[in-house]
Amino acid sequence: MTLVHVLLPDLVDDARRPSGGSIYDRRALAGLTSLGWSVREHVVPGPWPWPARDAVRALRAVVERIPDGSTVLVDGIIASATPDVLVPASRRLNLVVVVHLPLGETFPGSGDVATVRRDERAVLEAAAAVVVTSAWTRRRVLARYDLDPSTVHVAEPGTDRAPITPSRPDGGRLVQVAPLTAIKGHDVLLDALGRLPDLDWSLRLVGATDLEPAYAASLEPALDALGDRVDLTGALGREQVDAVLGETDLLVVPSRTETYGMAATEALARGIPVVATAVGGLPETLRGTGSDADLPGAVVAPDDAEALAGVLRDWLEDATLRARWRASARRRRGALRGWDRTAREVADVLADVAHRAQPSEAVAR
Repeated sequence: MTLVHVLLPDLVDDARRPSGGSIYDRRALAGLTSLGWSVREHVVPGPWPWPARDAVRALRAVVERIPDGSTVLVDGIIASATPDVLVPASRRLNLVVVVHLPLGETFPGSGDVATVRRDERAVLEAAAAVVVTSAWTRRRVLARYDLDPSTVHVAEPGTDRAPITPSRPDGGRLVQVAPLTAIKGHDVLLDALGRLPDLDWSLRLVGATDLEPAYAASLEPALDALGDRVDLTGALGREQVDAVLGETDLLVVPSRTETYGMAATEALARGIPVVATAVGGLPETLRGTGSDADLPGAVVAPDDAEALAGVLRDWLEDATLRARWRASARRRRGALRGWDRTAREVADVLADVAHRAQPSEAVAR
């Protein structure tokens, strides 16, 4: 049995914020355990990725207790913000960082972008390996930071195959699955739908509503204008989200940045088409190994409510288009990867790092 220590933010099990990164961590770790790894979790409290002093002190105490020579898997939401702790630790520990979304690509909650990128660069350069969750993220990280390409590995999220959702002929049941945060672009979607008062549609917004109170409050005028056509559900558990997707015709992902887009593959696993913004890894997630002509939906520019409204109008008015997108979504469904493959890819990186860290005489034996 091979041992790996894992540093996780305490939000990994926050029911209010069931993020893609948290789901990825939990599924990857479960997969490592099933592959025979001994996983020792260290959950670190703090307002990650913008930690206060108490959070940094707690992380330092955890890291100091990990024995020399250990292999340590660190969630990037912790790693990229704490070079003062992890760069020195990299001299005695074999660090592997999982980058879900490079902090240099986000809207920093504290500090300036240059400082955020400097800190992230220091940690990623000190790590023995970096795991990223999409090919887009790998290209972005390598372009921004001076890393050895051989140390940056892609392990895309997996998907659980689900029954195909029966589609309603008019395609009017729309859903967005994301917490109400500015980066997810709910304001753009509401603006777009406000331009379609003549069409028959309903929208369910699934996700926590209290993470960015000011942003949530800014949506209230649009929500009031759209009335009962929009259902704001709040955060839902896994079974409840599955039930919502079981009554959905189209998923909309109007994000301003997204490294992969796990909500998209969860929809595609049910044969549900997706309209998403052309940001980050989203176009690749929709396309898979297929061509743009076979997209199971459409991509539009971010922050363009008019373009999004046009695509949604096409979907709602054109039965032939709906049939084509649904057929493409079912084909994409058949090519989706499982979480077992994700776990194997992460395990391969960890095993390689642990092997390379062994003294040469131990390897010879």
